[in-house]
Amino acid sequence: MNLLVTGTIGIDTIETPAGEHREGVLGGSCAYFAAAASHYGPVRLVAAVGDDFPDEHRGTLAKFPNIDASGLEVRAGSKTFRWGGKYRQNMDERETLFTELGVLEEAPPPIPEAFADSDCVFLANSHPAVQMDFLDRLPNASFVVADTMDLWINTARDDLTRLLGRVTGLVLNYEEAEQFTGYRNPVTAGQKMLAQGPEFVVIKKGEHGAILVHRDGLSALPAYPTEHVVDPTGAGDTFAGGMMAQIAKTGDTSNDGIRRAMAHGTIIASFTIETFSLDRLAAITPAQIEERYRAFAAMLKLD
Repeated sequence: MNLLVTGTIGIDTIETPAGEHREGVLGGSCAYFAAAASHYGPVRLVAAVGDDFPDEHRGTLAKFPNIDASGLEVRAGSKTFRWGGKYRQNMDERETLFTELGVLEEAPPPIPEAFADSDCVFLANSHPAVQMDFLDRLPNASFVVADTMDLWINTARDDLTRLLGRVTGLVLNYEEAEQFTGYRNPVTAGQKMLAQGPEFVVIKKGEHGAILVHRDGLSALPAYPTEHVVDPTGAGDTFAGGMMAQIAKTGDTSNDGIRRAMAHGTIIASFTIETFSLDRLAAITPAQIEERYRAFAAMLKLD
């Protein structure tokens, strides 16, 4: 399957409880997703940045040879999306310090003609109307998963509901699932969202793992027990990148296939949080990923 991701490329400023501060690092949903997915196979990236986007960040993306960034549009006179966040002591909660939308307030980027045959598509977090616009321009998309957030649940619920009728799956966190459905129990919330159209919903619970609510059954996976958590930014996008890339690689879109793909997403996300930005993802080897995956699989074996 040909994997494509649309979403944001951004410039982040991060503060952690340990007092560490990183300013101007590469971030955004597309960057994290594509970097993770590239460890499993080719991934096509569609996003827009301003002409203030640093050359060093383009160089970082170029370190991942499986990323086709020909869909990255650099807009003259525009500003790149910027976000700043400060993590609380538990590293699972954060405070947004500032958001500068930049190019996100403008028209979505074009999709290169060479990407038109993409059939495995991840619509990373953006306004659901923008996500549907991308979907309209990808006629061959047959396995489509979307991400969302509390902002769109609050301000664009009708568009989000329409989007659910057009996607194969939805990824969101525990609080967002409760917010959208009114049900605190994630299984009940997932079932309510399935009634809107998707075949499955993945509900992320941070350090407590993720739950798969599928028309064919339920699954739950813990997080990988990482000892050193430096920066959780992008963990959810990285999880999605590993999951979707594994599905694109195998072509297995069954309940069991998605569950196994979630395990790969869990492993790749466990590397992301060990450093700031994409530093760890740029350094890991296939052998390291395989070693951690085998350890995770052994943890889950109950027989």
